[in-house]
Amino acid sequence: MSNSFGYNTRQAKIHGLSVQVGELFANLYRDFGPEIPGSHSYHALEAYKSLRRLLPIEYPYDNSTSRHIGSSAAHKATQGVMR
Repeated sequence: MSNSFGYNTRQAKIHGLSVQVGELFANLYRDFGPEIPGSHSYHALEAYKSLRRLLPIEYPYDNSTSRHIGSSAAHKATQGVMR
């Protein structure tokens, strides 16, 4: 299975959903505060993490930490940084 969104539409859909849920988390966190267990922002963060775990890991060519594919865009979404 290829780890390119161009060849794997399922991974592309999961990534797209994770970005949307990341944006939702950022909005909920901004409007309602920290992700206290049971809060809306907590559940959104857990959904985001669950979606990200469905994606394969990219192995870097250097000694940096391995990340799930599409991690940069997904992380920006959780920080409220729009594309």
